[in-house]
Parts: sequence; C-alpha cells; structure tokens
Amino acid sequence: MKPHFGRMSGIAVVMGLMLTGGAAIASDNHIVVAPGGPHPYFAVWEQAAADAQKDFGIASVKYRVPSDWKLELQTELMESLASQGVNGLGIFPGDPVGVNSTIAELKTRGIPVVTLGGCAQDPTDAVFCFATDPYKTTYTMTKALIAAIGGKGNIVHITGQIIDTNTKLREDAVQKAIDETNGAVKLLQTVADTDLDPTVADQKISALFAASKDQIDGIIATAHNSSAVTAKQLRSLGDKRIKFIGFDDDQAVLDDIKDGFAFGTYLQNAYGQAYLGAYALDLLASKTCTMKADAPWDKSPQTVHFIDSGVLKVTADNLATAKDEMKKMATGIQSKFKATYLNCK
Repeated sequence: MKPHFGRMSGIAVVMGLMLTGGAAIASDNHIVVAPGGPHPYFAVWEQAAADAQKDFGIASVKYRVPSDWKLELQTELMESLASQGVNGLGIFPGDPVGVNSTIAELKTRGIPVVTLGGCAQDPTDAVFCFATDPYKTTYTMTKALIAAIGGKGNIVHITGQIIDTNTKLREDAVQKAIDETNGAVKLLQTVADTDLDPTVADQKISALFAASKDQIDGIIATAHNSSAVTAKQLRSLGDKRIKFIGFDDDQAVLDDIKDGFAFGTYLQNAYGQAYLGAYALDLLASKTCTMKADAPWDKSPQTVHFIDSGVLKVTADNLATAKDEMKKMATGIQSKFKATYLNCK
C-alpha cells in the first residue's frame, strides 16, 4: 500500500516537531521530486530531498521513480501522488510534450509542477524549468575539447537517447563549435542512444574504437552512462592520446581524470536541481508566493520560464574540491531565488 500524504493538523505539526528531534516544521506541504525513470544521474535527488525537508522545515519531501522510462508510467505516478495528498511535484519530463497534459490537469487542482534537469516544451503549465542549459554547456565543452586537441583533428560525440529532450540541442552545439574552426576540426561520428542501458553503450562504444580508434583525436560525451562507459573503455585500451571530456560525476570518469585518461568533465548541478525545486515548490504550494511577472529568465529554446542550474568544469586541478564546490553552487542559487523570482506575502 502506498503512503497517504494528508495535510497536517496543528497537533500533527507539534508531533512532527517532537519526532524530528526539535527541527521546526514550517509548512505542512508534501513535495515529491521524480525523474522520468531510473537513472544514476538522479540518485543524488534522494539526499537533496531529505536535506531540503530538514533545512526548510517541510512536512515531507520524497523521491519517487517510475519503474521504466515510459510516459504513461510517469503520468500514472504523478496522478497517484496527487491523489495521495502530494501538493507539489518536481519532475524530469520523460516526454517534453506528452507530459504537458498531466501538468495542466494538476494545475487545475492547485498542484504546482516544476521541471528539473530537463524542460517541458512550451506551451506548458510547468511553473518553471531549473536545468542545465544543454546547448550552452555542450558548446563550452566542445570548445574546451578543441583546445585540448590543439585546434585541429577529428572528434567523436557520444550522446544520450534520441528521445531525450536535450540530445538534439547538444548535437547542434557540437556542430556549431566545429563549424567555427573552418574545417580544422571534423566530426568523425555521433554515437547516440548510449545513455539508458550501459550494455548497449558498451557495445556501441566498443564498435567505435574497433573501427576508428586511430582516427580519433578527441571525444566529447554528453550523457552520464555514455561518459562512464567511454571512461572505462579508454582505461582498458590504455589510451591517453585521445583527449576525452566527459559529463557528470561517475567514479570511472573521475578516476580517469586523476590518472590522465580524461582531460576533464562537466558536472551538472543535480543536487541543486532537487534541493532548489523542493524549496520553491514548498513556497508555491503554500500559496504565499507567486512567480514574478518580470523574473529574469535565462534563454532556452524550449521554454521562456527557464533558470540555468549551472555546471562546474572539473579537471585534475580541482578534482579534490569539486563536491564541495557543487554544494556551494546549490546553496548560492537557493539563497537568492526568493528575492529574484518570487513575490511573497
């Protein structure tokens, strides 16, 4: 039986204060953060949810995951949670268009939805999207890779699922950076659909190296599992000639940076996405705050209500301090969010 999240009475708030060892409960809201399906990128959302509940005195902030990456499973989960009393949802949209009908239905029931890690496509009733800017980040990564290979040569782009809301943007960004070299750098190949299933990724990347290893000067991987598998295969090959820039913080990628098999990686603010999302949803669900009409939204090709959650470049120089830097990034954004984006009573 799934837990029921009802609204807390005054007595329940007092009991909650006692049960949490004196940590004050400032609201009786029940918030859930939920990706579109299982994936290692979102694992940190569970800790972020627990930290947000404690730090902001929210009655509950939970992490829930559909059993598979299917839109119907995500929408069923959203509707089920709403029927159980959850009154704020932060989601990574499994389908950037298909999820919008459920977001709209929840809005009519007074339940705010924000998108985290990836955006729903406008027109959408999602209050805002807090995510990495996939185009800007990938463009920056590609420019860094081009510099690492000396400004000329062949590069490969290993990326995520074609259905991922961010994949096309990343492919376009790689191509733009390459085009700016006026032919000095060539895109040897794009290897897609390498993110959800590490076994598939392993097969595709293995085939790439078998056919083209000696022609590759640099590799950019723009998805989590894609980066992890590439890192493991480069180490297995013992190849430090190929310059590799990965994405996210899989231990295989971090180990490759330490041992010289990778030039660097770019960490998304995964923790901050769930942490800030829960904080904002609590304020919105309490009906004490609304979004500012003139909020300074960042640019996005998907939605006008976009906030860039930021990335951190990690190389051997800052590998030891990266985790602390990421937490500072999350709390820094949260500390300015209310004044920047909300009108509160």
